[in-house]
Amino acid sequence: MSMRNIQVVLGVAFGVLLFLFLDYSLPSRDTVRITNTYNKLTDLGWNRIFYAAASTGAVETAEGRRDVRYIDTVRPNGRPRVYRNEDTGLIWPPYFKYDSSDLHAIAGDMRSTAGQPRWVSITSYGWRNDLITIFPNAISIRPVAGPQDRPMNWLAMVILAVMGLALFLFWSRWNRFAARRLEPAVERAEARADRMRGRFRRWLGR
Repeated sequence: MSMRNIQVVLGVAFGVLLFLFLDYSLPSRDTVRITNTYNKLTDLGWNRIFYAAASTGAVETAEGRRDVRYIDTVRPNGRPRVYRNEDTGLIWPPYFKYDSSDLHAIAGDMRSTAGQPRWVSITSYGWRNDLITIFPNAISIRPVAGPQDRPMNWLAMVILAVMGLALFLFWSRWNRFAARRLEPAVERAEARADRMRGRFRRWLGR
């Protein structure tokens, strides 16, 4: 495999991992209507990596069940979306969220019915998956004028712009390094291998 092919494979693998990392970590915004807020003892197994670390003060039983705050919401199209509400502490992602109790009070105060809806924009990070029972973590709640209101996600846009610039600079430097050092080294190694194969064939011929 040539050096160029190796670079392509590594680049694709890095791109997939980077996309998954950003898709989980970057903040997203959803316009929803809050229908309920509650606490629930949740069984955590291998999926605990998608929940807050124990160092944030999360309460767990001896059996590994955690008391988690949840926020039930409904989107403008009628589809439900459930959030968890946990502190993040100092771990990744670095949202430094310590106000889950206050956020739960705000969410409870913003509850509404379909007849008299109150629409809010919830900023969160993470994935929702029914199969492995994970939920996005709510970071903040802001009231909006109506279901058609979609506030711009400026924070995610700025982070993506900065990371895109950093990735471009890294890729440019890597290409220059590969052209100066790696490709000549690979060519020399291939030439030596060809010479050794040629000598081996001549030895077999004798």
